[in-house]
Amino acid sequence: MGHGLLDAGPPAGRPPPSHRTDPEGNPVKLTKLGRTAVVAAAGALLLSSCAANEPAAPAGSESSAPESTLSGDLAGAGASSMGAAQEAWIAGFQTANEAVNITYDPAGSGAGREQFIAGGVSFAGSDAYLDDEELAGTFGACVADTLPVDLPVYISPIAIIFNVEGVDSLNMDAATIAGIFSGEITNWNDEAIAAQNEGVELPDARITAVHRSDDSGTTENFTQYLAANAADAWTEGEFETWPAAYGGEGAQGTSGVVDAVTNGTNTIGYADASRAGDLGTVALQVGEEYVPFTAEAAAAAVDASPLVEGRHEGDIAVELDRTTTENGAYPLVLISYAIACTEYNDAAQAELVKAYLSYIASEEGQQAGADNAGSAPISDDLRAQIEASIEMIK
Repeated sequence: MGHGLLDAGPPAGRPPPSHRTDPEGNPVKLTKLGRTAVVAAAGALLLSSCAANEPAAPAGSESSAPESTLSGDLAGAGASSMGAAQEAWIAGFQTANEAVNITYDPAGSGAGREQFIAGGVSFAGSDAYLDDEELAGTFGACVADTLPVDLPVYISPIAIIFNVEGVDSLNMDAATIAGIFSGEITNWNDEAIAAQNEGVELPDARITAVHRSDDSGTTENFTQYLAANAADAWTEGEFETWPAAYGGEGAQGTSGVVDAVTNGTNTIGYADASRAGDLGTVALQVGEEYVPFTAEAAAAAVDASPLVEGRHEGDIAVELDRTTTENGAYPLVLISYAIACTEYNDAAQAELVKAYLSYIASEEGQQAGADNAGSAPISDDLRAQIEASIEMIK
């Protein structure tokens, strides 16, 4: 494990507003993320009544945990992929902090970043980290001349979902998937699909490919995978907004795509794997094998990926290796980031954001997300880096 943020404590206290200067942090060093330990989710989500980082009291005894003094409203918006996890995180945090009210609007990654930039929400969820153009602008909730941080708190595979009668799973390489979503492969019994699925009865039926109609980090991750692995078949590169040239059927948000695939016939789409339900899913060709999505396989892909070089202090952006051939890795994975100011104009909001993100990154919070959304809990090494960044928030 490289050093980077693990060696950096919280920055020294900031002087009064009239004497503030631009932050001078060392760039984040290139590190490898530790292997994520994945715990299988079973049964209903159990919400703790204890504070996020304190053990539960023994049965039949009074809790010795101090009563929470936090209060107020906190609003966030963004990635619909982490919507189910946000529901679990909000429930768990509010159970321990009854005077806090948190809302999260799963409007999509692009919309979430826009609201955060405008100051409409105090934190955002995004399946893509802030790019250089966004970082060059201003952020409504943040103190001027300070930069927000991207914190990778949610790891999940993106499932390619389909609805074809009598077919539960299919094998596909990236070129075939690209051909389907670009409109070059239009029938389910096309030779490109059939050759990889011997013995599967594929209908002589037209494919309806469903994509996100809104600005979507899931779309960006999906098209990034195709651009990296099937450049000849996928000529538009990576993008958040689906181009008209590729056609297909558009749907709003993760729920919209899942509903369109579920309620349609001979449909195919892409969505956060937690929403795949009973739909058919595609195993991706990785090296010489086909790998179905699992939280463990997604974690393996993240484990093989370094951090982006040259980011500002506290920012933890991951450079996903989409072309990995590591055994058991599923490279069509998304990392959803919590985006927050390092210094807020409103000190009360800073306190709430810091406490809420600390809960999300905790073992308890990550397990709640895994139980409710099927995500892969972050590794201890990554948690240590995230916690160091959260300590910067004020």
